[in-house]
Amino acid sequence: MMPFRFAASRLIALSFLVAAAAPVAAGPVLYSGATVIDGTGAPARPAQDILIDGERIVAIGAQGSLTAQAGDARKVDLSGRYVIPGLIDSHVHLATPPNRPRAEAILRRQLYGGVTAVRDMADDLRAVGDLSRASLVGEVAAPDIYYAALMAGPPFFEDPRVLAVSRGFKPGTAPWMQAIDKSTDLRTAVTLARGTSARAIKIYADLSAERVAAITAEAHRQKLMIWAHSSVFPARPSDVIAAGADVISHVCYLGYEAQAENLAAYEDRTPVKEDLLAPSGDDPVVARLYRAMLKQGTILDATGNLFVKFEAERKALPDKKPLRCSGAQTVRLTQQAWRAGIPISTGTDYVDPASDLWPEVHQELRFLVRDVGMPPLAVIRSATLVGAQAAGQAADMGSIEAGKLANFVVLTADPVADIDNIAAIETTVKGGRQYPRADYVPLTAKELDNDD
Repeated sequence: MMPFRFAASRLIALSFLVAAAAPVAAGPVLYSGATVIDGTGAPARPAQDILIDGERIVAIGAQGSLTAQAGDARKVDLSGRYVIPGLIDSHVHLATPPNRPRAEAILRRQLYGGVTAVRDMADDLRAVGDLSRASLVGEVAAPDIYYAALMAGPPFFEDPRVLAVSRGFKPGTAPWMQAIDKSTDLRTAVTLARGTSARAIKIYADLSAERVAAITAEAHRQKLMIWAHSSVFPARPSDVIAAGADVISHVCYLGYEAQAENLAAYEDRTPVKEDLLAPSGDDPVVARLYRAMLKQGTILDATGNLFVKFEAERKALPDKKPLRCSGAQTVRLTQQAWRAGIPISTGTDYVDPASDLWPEVHQELRFLVRDVGMPPLAVIRSATLVGAQAAGQAADMGSIEAGKLANFVVLTADPVADIDNIAAIETTVKGGRQYPRADYVPLTAKELDNDD
């Protein structure tokens, strides 16, 4: 649960940047002649038509094949364009601490950068819930937001971030931020969390293997997903996977499995002992974890670029807490996950200065292509269909298919040929609403304090 990394002293004055969402098109619209990369991992299909009506895709077919079905639909010529599903950032924090204007500015940047959904990984859900509602009904230009309530052991609730996200409650007692011990009535605790409209429980820290398994079982009984840290301390990665977590975050933390004993507490920031892991190729201990994940269908929210990006900063500022893994080790573990066939989503878990032009998830896509070596077509699937699966929303989004939401990005260049073309955005379409990139007004240094 990382706080935003930039100051926000003048954001109230920027309300003009947070325009309401575009209206849904009146009547059906036929997007014609595009090369469609559908998000399933299938090869691109040239000269395709996409018929939408309201917020949903009605049909997809070869150019000209939908003419009778389209009737008098408004036509949008996409000849020479490429269409991919809307991107999904599977690890964001929108309200630590809550700041509505700041969050709306970041969400707006995401949407105009091709992101149509995000997975919020535990914040003040009073704020996040209202942002989610505002996005859903079109009050703000923002991705759809799916979020988790957090559970952790009592020691975690001395963390100052807890105070920032649960004001008005004794730490550990807010329905979205609960301290769990052996005496906790888990049926009640999960019911309280579900009452926040959370889609999942995030299992965060300072819990035993037994507690992790019990929380997971009760959450699943009440139809909530489990989004967990890959190591919960003292619960080991193998414990988290065996408990049945649906998604685990931070590939780096898997390295703790190689140690004879896991760290006793999350608050112990001792890095992974990387000398216990294979220096190249597949590590056998991690290979066992990946086999278990494959058997259970566990998704990996790798957040790999986080560790690569901030490694240099830590080296330059030795007083900062060390990262748990080196960038090189993070790359190796992610490469092994890819070779093992693990579904990898594209989470970020950091926020760049608000004056930056593009959403952070673009960097995670580049990391997976350039550092990890995944093919761009597979990375697009990670950023779309796998992200939708991680959020529990694959029935409605993540691929360009009839019946799903009309969430897609129109590009002027081929992202399979060069992943940098993910930024060649002409228009983002979310739920049938169009957001032309040309309409995006980025923040400037004069309008907003830079990261300090």
